Parts: sequence; C-alpha cells; structure tokens
Amino acid sequence: MAAAPPLRIPLAKSLKPTSFSMSSSSSSASASAWREPFPSYKLGCSCRCEVKSFDHHHHSQSWTTVDRFPDLDPITILPAPSRSLAGPPASVAASARDSSGESSKKVCLFYCAETKPLAERVAARSDAIELRSINWRKFADGFPDLFIHNAHGIRGQHVAFLASFSSPGVIFEQLSIIYALPKLFVSSFTLVLPFFPTGTSERMEDEGDVATAFTLARILSNVPISRGGPTNLVIFDIHALPERFYFGDNILPCFESGIPLLKNRLQQLPDSDNISIAFPDDGSWKRFHKQLQHFPMIVCAKVREGDRRIVRLKEGNPKGRHVVIVDDLVQSGGTLVECQKLLAAHGAEKISAYVTHGIFPKRSWERFEHDNGGNPENGLTYFWITDSCPQTVNEVLNRPPFEVLSLAGSIAASLLI
Repeated sequence: MAAAPPLRIPLAKSLKPTSFSMSSSSSSASASAWREPFPSYKLGCSCRCEVKSFDHHHHSQSWTTVDRFPDLDPITILPAPSRSLAGPPASVAASARDSSGESSKKVCLFYCAETKPLAERVAARSDAIELRSINWRKFADGFPDLFIHNAHGIRGQHVAFLASFSSPGVIFEQLSIIYALPKLFVSSFTLVLPFFPTGTSERMEDEGDVATAFTLARILSNVPISRGGPTNLVIFDIHALPERFYFGDNILPCFESGIPLLKNRLQQLPDSDNISIAFPDDGSWKRFHKQLQHFPMIVCAKVREGDRRIVRLKEGNPKGRHVVIVDDLVQSGGTLVECQKLLAAHGAEKISAYVTHGIFPKRSWERFEHDNGGNPENGLTYFWITDSCPQTVNEVLNRPPFEVLSLAGSIAASLLI
C-alpha cells in the first residue's frame, strides 16, 4: 500500500484579513491629560482559511473552511507620556531629598574616644546621622582589643568614622578600625580626619629627611574599598598644599576649610566694619587670601637675623584697625606673638587671632593673654580655634581670649553629600 501523501495547507490567498478598524478620540496635550482616560482603539481582524483533508481509505478529498479571530474585544493602547505633560508619575519624581529638604541619606557615625564630644555635636546637626559605638579595649600587653558593635546592622549602610591622630600612639588602633569598617559590606565609607598631622614642620632640605606626611598619606590611600567604591577622606586646612597630591587614586580626598566659620563670627562683632586681616607670612596669604579678599589685608614676612626669625611688615596699614591674624595652625605660638607685637607697634586698636588647628604642645597656649579691653601690646581680644584638636579644646575651654568654633556643621554637611 502506498504511503499517504503529506498534509498540505495552502496559505497563499487563503489567509487574508477580512476587516480592520481603528477609532480613537482626540485628547488635549495639556497637563490635564494625565487625569483623562487614555484613548481606546478597537482592533478587529478575521481571517479565513481552508484546510484540505484526506481520507486514507477512500482517497477522497474535501475542503473545510475555518474562521479564526472573529471580532476581537477592544484593547487599550497606552501611548508614551509626553515630556511636556505636567505631573509625572511619583516613581519618576522621586529625588534624593524629602519634602522637608532634609537629605534622605542616612549615615552611621563611629568615633574614637577623643572625638566623642565632636561626634555628638555632628549628630545633633542632622537626624540623618546616627552615632554608633566601638569598644576600645586593650590586651594585657597594651595592644588594642577592639570590637565594633552591631557589625551586621551596618550592612548596606553609609558609614563614617571620626578620627583624631593626636599622637603616634593612637594611630594604630584607629587604623585598625578604619581598615575594618569598609569590609563589613557597607554602601560607602567616609573617614573624617579634621587635622592631618605629621607635615606641620617637615621641610625636605637634606638627603635623608623622611617625609612622614607622605607615609601617612600612602597608608590612608590603601584603606579597603567598600561596596560603594573608594573611601572618602575629609580634611580641614591641610598644612602644606602639596600634601594634597600625596594621596593615591584609591581614596577620594575632600579638602574643607574652617575659614567660613571665622567669617560668620567676624560678622557678629560690634566692630565688624573695622576689621583687617593679617597674614604672618606669604604661605598663609597664599592659602587664605582668596577666601578673605573682601577685608583689608596686611601681609607680614619672616626674616632671619642670625639665629633669630623676626617678623616684618610687608604691606598694609594696621593703624586704628581691629586686626585678625589668620593662619592654619599654631604650635609654640612664637610667630603669632611676634606678629602681635609688630601690629601693636604700628597702631592696631585691637588684635585677635584665628587658627584652624590649635595644637599647642606642652601647654604653649598659656603664653597668650587676654587684652583686658584694649591693650593690644599685652594680649589678644579673641583667639579663635576649631575643635579639630580635641585635647586642646578641653584645656582652653572658658579661658579668655580663647573661643572654639565647632566644625560640627561642616562635618555633618560633608557626610550627607
């Protein structure tokens, strides 16, 4: 018996649309279109095909007509929303800030023992910053025994650490925490080191001088990368401007300044319209003059006479003015004292001073006296410092002429970037 021939379905000329219709109502391209129903289009199509069947036993042939897709139900087609229409969907309008203007970013802030008061002031500036604690214990041999509380709870969170490298002895234990936090699956890690030490007196003059500032910069440049990328490093008024180029590509330094705090304080003084700014040397002028350019300026210069360094008046006139000496830091204070005497001799009515970092080793702050209301040759009206060096803050608190301008607001703002 011969095999049955294969089934063939002739489609050419058999499958054809018998009807097609589309109707729509016009809609306005105004903002109200978001509140109107989208237009509905009724699509209808039908096709007719004939299937040829075979009877294997009688070898007969027949054709069967089949109708498919008769009268489809209406379907709704949503056009892409026009960019000109007002009122986009909520998911599109979501932004990084809530309706109150507060940043939606939340930060878990850790701190060392020295910076606890500053950390508390930072957290008080924003509800988005939450303090977290660390156990700073020691083993019997004196090496650190550290514990980060609720390490699982900071997974996926933005994390920051407020450090204070006030002495070589505390750097190692803080570095241990700094290297550990980014590896706890955090979304990002920010290290706030208000005062970058080691470079305050480095001058590479002779073969064999060791650039310890570069060493510390390399250590910080190798902090592990978090899930969000490289560590953010926040520093205020770094001492030597070239030091900003010491850091590697694995860390993102953010260089801030305390000068805006000084400017705000000067505006509050009763004699704010009689203030001149004095720079004790060219380095201070290069660093700060652009931020203080709306004040009359006085520039001093250090000159050597034998083994002595003497401050000379280079330009400007302090006579009858409230002169504010501005520098990035103070150690022994010798330069500031010489500058004060020079300005008083040239007729300054009042003399004050500002430094971002009041280091004052061996209680050298004690050499600065209060002027007691108008004796510039004997003392200062104000001596402003920031809380970048916590130990100094504890020593000079409530001791005229010292006033502390807190970096808390500036730090909080940098954490919420």
